Formats: sequence, C-alpha cells, structure tokens
Amino acid sequence: MIASGLLSTHHPVLAHLIPIRRCNLSCAYCNEFDKVSKPLPLETMFRRVDRLAALGTTIITISGGEPLLHPELEEIVQHIRSRGIIAGLITNGYLLTPQRIDHLNRAGLDHLQISIDNVIPDEISKKSLRVLDRKLRLLARYAIFQVNINSVLGSCVRNPDDALEVARRALELGFTSTVGILHDHGGQLKPLSERQQQLYALIMEMGKRSYSRFNQFQKNISEGLGNEWRCRAGSRYLYICEDGLVHYCSQQRGYPAIPLEKYTRAHLEHEYHTQKSCAPRCTISCVQQVGMIDNWRDPQTRPAFTPADALVQLPTSLGQS
Repeated sequence: MIASGLLSTHHPVLAHLIPIRRCNLSCAYCNEFDKVSKPLPLETMFRRVDRLAALGTTIITISGGEPLLHPELEEIVQHIRSRGIIAGLITNGYLLTPQRIDHLNRAGLDHLQISIDNVIPDEISKKSLRVLDRKLRLLARYAIFQVNINSVLGSCVRNPDDALEVARRALELGFTSTVGILHDHGGQLKPLSERQQQLYALIMEMGKRSYSRFNQFQKNISEGLGNEWRCRAGSRYLYICEDGLVHYCSQQRGYPAIPLEKYTRAHLEHEYHTQKSCAPRCTISCVQQVGMIDNWRDPQTRPAFTPADALVQLPTSLGQS
C-alpha cells in the first residue's frame, strides 16, 4: 500500500464504502447509523466497487452502520478482491458466528477491525469486552484474516482504564491493538484528561508496532494539541455514503458530495491540492494515516473549504477517469 502510494499521487489509497446505514446498536456518541435503512442492492455495490477500481483505489474498507447486517456482504468482499483491491471491514462484532467468519475467509477478507468502548456495557455503549469476548475467541479460532481491536479513550467513556484491559485482551488473543480517541460530531478534538493521556501512552507501548502507530498524530491529539498536516481527503481518501456520494470523511459529509459515478481524476487532483479547514484539530486517524504518505510533498495551494463550497461541484468535463 505504501509503495503504491509513494509511486503515484493520482489514485485513492483508501476508500470507505457504506453498504447499509442501519445498525443493530445505538451507541450514544455515534452519528453514523440509523434504524431503518435497507441494505443496498448487490448490483449497486458492484458498480461502486468497479468505479473505485477504475480510479485505481488500493484498499476498500466496508463500514456502516453495521455492515454484517447486509445479507450479501461476502459477495461484496469477494468482488473487491476480484478487482485486485485489499478488502477491509469495520464491524461491532455482534453478528459474528463461526459460519460467518468462514464465509469471510472464503470471500478473501484481508482485515477486520472492532472498536470496543468499555468492559461492562452501559447507557453510552454496548460494544463491551464482557459482551464481545466470546466473539473475539471465535475470531482467534477461525479467522484467517488480520484482526485489529481498537480500544477507545474519550470523555464519554465512564472508566478510561477499560481501554487498557481491552488492549491487553486483544494481544492475549494474538490480535493487533490500536487505540482511538473519541471526537465530537464534526470529527474534532476533545482533549484527554491526564489519566487518559497516561493510558494512551501505555497502550501505544504494548504489542507490535504497526503503520497506524507510526506517527505523532494521535499523540498530539491525546495532549490536546493540533497537527500541521496536509489532509488529502477527497483524493487519496474517499468516503462513499449509502447514496453513492463522495465525501471527505464520515464527519464531513456534504463536502464535496459528488456522485461516485461522476467522480473523475480531475476531482481527485482538485481535492489533493485543496486545504481542509478542519484538518488541524481532526481526530480521524485513518484519514491522517493516508495523508502521511504525501505529507512531505505537494503543498496544498487551494484555499480551505467553507460550507458554501459544498454547493460547488466540479463539472465532469474537467477530466475523465
């Protein structure tokens, strides 16, 4: 992924693709779900995967909502792999069974991530270690894809020490472990307490290091500091909602909100060079990790977007895929 990204700046490195907005949980801090949406037709998802392949996308991560609610999820994963694209999945884990894990194995899934918010479920979140530990043991036994457990720190988590217990359990089971910092509904920084900062440092020292740990981004966030970086959202990172619109990320939906089938290399080039006003205090780590690939080159010469920019779309005549 890194080698491909370094060789060329003219393709997306990572795209998040939403096949269903509905979720079986109602975590109080989450703004990425509803209770009514139907799964998208398989043909629609195939067209979107094919369009991302035509743009040269390296990785597609399926998210939601809760993607395991989609009855044809494995076919989507298989189609992603058939196009030579790395396939990832972000899930709350509740619907995992030995059979479902086997189907994901057979489909060719490369990577799965579960975020666990606490040890004991509460009114904020049911994504709890006590509830999910049986699912984690199933993954340890049956999954042939990589599994990452993301523990969470943030102001709405009642007992911050839970994050340390979650990270330890992940490593015991042979998974990789990362730690995320909760953001507000604009994806912006919510500084951690002194104890939370200590826990963050402890968790980051545990287990194997990985690309997701290979930067200062979240360390600065954990200390309440902003970051100087070049956000390449809309270019190197794409978020495609259930309506098929391309957005900067899950927390900046509405920018630029162009249909994926009309998204061209000219749009990628435009957003590559466009500053993002939300970037300095952003906590969306996947966008930052992708941005690291190009942080050293190509200054962003176009001014930061404003809400009015969401109403402006580049004509597709500017370029073809």
